[in-house]
Amino acid sequence: MLTNSWDYWVEEALSRLESLKVLRSLRPISLPRLELKPFENEVKKFVDSEEFQTFDGLRSWDRASVEVEIAEPTFQKWIDDVPSSGDEVISRDDNVDVHPGASPQRSKKLLLFSGNDYLGLSSHPTVRKAAAKAAQEHGMGPRGSALICGYTNYHRLLESCLADLKKKEDCLLCPTGFAANMAVMVTIGSVGSLLASGRKPLKDERVAIFSDALNHASIIDGIRLAERQGGVEVFVYRHCDMSHLDALLSSCLIKKKVVVSDSLFSMDGDFAPMVKLAELRKRHGFLLVLDDAHGSLVCGENGGGVTEEFNCESDVDICIGTLSKAAGCHGGFVTCSKKWKHLLQSKGRSFIFSTASPVPVVAAAHAAVIVAKKEKWRRKAIWSRVQDFRTLTGLPITSPIISLIVGSEEKALHASRSMLKYGFHVTAIRPPTVPPNSCRLRVTLSAAHTTDDLKQFTAALSHCISLPKIYATKFDGHARL
Repeated sequence: MLTNSWDYWVEEALSRLESLKVLRSLRPISLPRLELKPFENEVKKFVDSEEFQTFDGLRSWDRASVEVEIAEPTFQKWIDDVPSSGDEVISRDDNVDVHPGASPQRSKKLLLFSGNDYLGLSSHPTVRKAAAKAAQEHGMGPRGSALICGYTNYHRLLESCLADLKKKEDCLLCPTGFAANMAVMVTIGSVGSLLASGRKPLKDERVAIFSDALNHASIIDGIRLAERQGGVEVFVYRHCDMSHLDALLSSCLIKKKVVVSDSLFSMDGDFAPMVKLAELRKRHGFLLVLDDAHGSLVCGENGGGVTEEFNCESDVDICIGTLSKAAGCHGGFVTCSKKWKHLLQSKGRSFIFSTASPVPVVAAAHAAVIVAKKEKWRRKAIWSRVQDFRTLTGLPITSPIISLIVGSEEKALHASRSMLKYGFHVTAIRPPTVPPNSCRLRVTLSAAHTTDDLKQFTAALSHCISLPKIYATKFDGHARL
């Protein structure tokens, strides 16, 4: 086996942890009514059961994912740009105390164009029923972290489903997508130190991490934490610039190389150059880590994400995702080999020291993934809305994430308030999320939107901003590490 093989290094790191007696293992707790005897038959039974009811088109409940209400006082505060503490959403009576959860006295209806529920699954009856059934049978749970007593057969069932979706050997659930990225980066950063057997790694023994300049904050924070461990060298390449990445890789003498990138960038809405990344991986032999948060279930024939869309599933070593976007639920995950999973659950601090996801949330997420795979019309619908937006505006957008850069904070806030008056919820994105003078309206499309929604939305948008002029100001990116 070659000494520069990542498989070899991971095996050596695991051996080191085992020798130190700090190799951690999951201890699944089997909850009643979902026995794992045998596991594969149970998976098939639950996938094929009537509980996973699917539909062949848009239904009234799907609209709940894009139609929202805000309290009249809150609406006015937004218009006047006055900060809100949220208290005004609760009904008040002069003779009684505030009742949490009470209905607002007055409200404004808005059409949401700033959420991440890309397929409208958060309001799906099957997802709702899965959460309710699990809560009724088992309560909320879990009872601790995944490594103690919070990992159940529900969690394992979801992991198996996600591993299959991403065509990977295994999967590790994390409490959030942010935690998943943190766990991966910190674990990768630990490899150099582990192989140095307790001493400080020499420069050529470290791990070289190459990160796209516009990667998500969770990747950046994970890399920063990995740097503090002392076994990492960090290189930031210009956004999607494969020539720059190739040059950095070629000049780097460190053997343990890792390239990490978003698949679909959350603020600019553009795709990573997957084909070129795969070519560079073959040339340089690096570990390729992909954050497919915004592509999972949205891209690919079966919802496998950007890797399926570009037919490069085998070229990505570790694929990270979230259940809080297209799945309409909550949580994060890492799909990878069994060896990497074992290393992650032993060194990924954000996984180790977090309480496991509640059982009803996990049950709902599992149902959402099954429904998303079966209801392929949802993916067709959201890409039809992308085409609608292109046709109506003439803008060359390539994804459901549309970044309309207006420049200053004042301009972005004014445009957002103007859209509110027209009845559309579109948030202004400002520093520190984006660099100064690149403030924008971040528009997101959903399978629950209709063509008529897009017509009304773009008509209102044309009164608030100059679309052709704004989209021509494409932010070229700066390193944020």
